[in-house]
Amino acid sequence: MTILRRALPDEAGTLTELALAAKAFWGYDEDFIEACRDELTFHPEDVGRRHIVVAEVSGAVAGFYSVDGTPPVGELGNLWVRPDTIGTGLGRVLWEDALATARDLGHEQLDIDAEPFAEGFYLKMGAERVGEIASGSVPGRMLPQLRVRVPA
Repeated sequence: MTILRRALPDEAGTLTELALAAKAFWGYDEDFIEACRDELTFHPEDVGRRHIVVAEVSGAVAGFYSVDGTPPVGELGNLWVRPDTIGTGLGRVLWEDALATARDLGHEQLDIDAEPFAEGFYLKMGAERVGEIASGSVPGRMLPQLRVRVPA
């Protein structure tokens, strides 16, 4: 059974480690993961002020997303699932909840600076590629920039 709920500030470390593990799933080496650490680190105050939702499976955090920004245009700032849950449908559950949350917050669209290996997932979910954006972690690396209309 999956329970979706707001993340708690004291889960910041759990969110950080989950995001880094999910990033590492794609075969990146340790140096690359370390280069991403700052960007994927959550602090209790971040969790308290941002709209972050976790998926709890069997009492443990198995994934999370964040919806950031000011309506009408928001950002899907994160969508990560534990590597052992990839392919189980948990990503789709988080995606659908993120869109519902975005709608409830007044967003009409969400922009996504996507992990390149996750681009196919987002396209399958209905996002469209609108360009590229520079990585905030690795100089010279470009990320797919996607956009999705939030259903009314």
